[in-house]
Amino acid sequence: MSADNIERFTISVYAENHIGLAGRLMQIFTRRKINIDSLTTSESEIEGIYRFTIVIHVTKDQVVKVVNQIKKIVDVMTAFFFSEDEIVYQEIALYKIKSSTLLGSNVEMVVRKNAARILYVDQEFTVIEKTGHKEETQELFDKLKPFGILEFVRSGRVAIARPMPNLHSWLEEVGLTDKFLVNPKK
Repeated sequence: MSADNIERFTISVYAENHIGLAGRLMQIFTRRKINIDSLTTSESEIEGIYRFTIVIHVTKDQVVKVVNQIKKIVDVMTAFFFSEDEIVYQEIALYKIKSSTLLGSNVEMVVRKNAARILYVDQEFTVIEKTGHKEETQELFDKLKPFGILEFVRSGRVAIARPMPNLHSWLEEVGLTDKFLVNPKK
């Protein structure tokens, strides 16, 4: 496999939230020796349907094979993959620093210049929040590091597809829009 053909893809998997589903999904990646860069799960816009957002670096052929394999899992309704330019995405990062570093330092200015915000302050520590792409949250981490970071956590990617297909178009295609009330009438 040539490194020139490797791209970052975001896979959206829609499924009912049954025990063991995440494990079965992970087995597909493990068997193919594909590392997952990011994995986020949440409820979708449709009650009872959950969304797994998975980010991987592979060739287009590999992502096609993985998505086709995912679609064969019983609890999975459907799955799609998207290139970087086909999605809108964000991550969230939290940074914990000593509150004493706020006094007499440029931390507040660094926070403002990086479009972050102070989320929580007490006598011992302060929590700063930043949303953005991984590179942006990493940049703030690098700028805060000299002030002493006590803890740092970054979420996985959350993404919305720009083009079709998406869950709604798939439900229409298979005739399930009435069952899941995709466009409920008020």
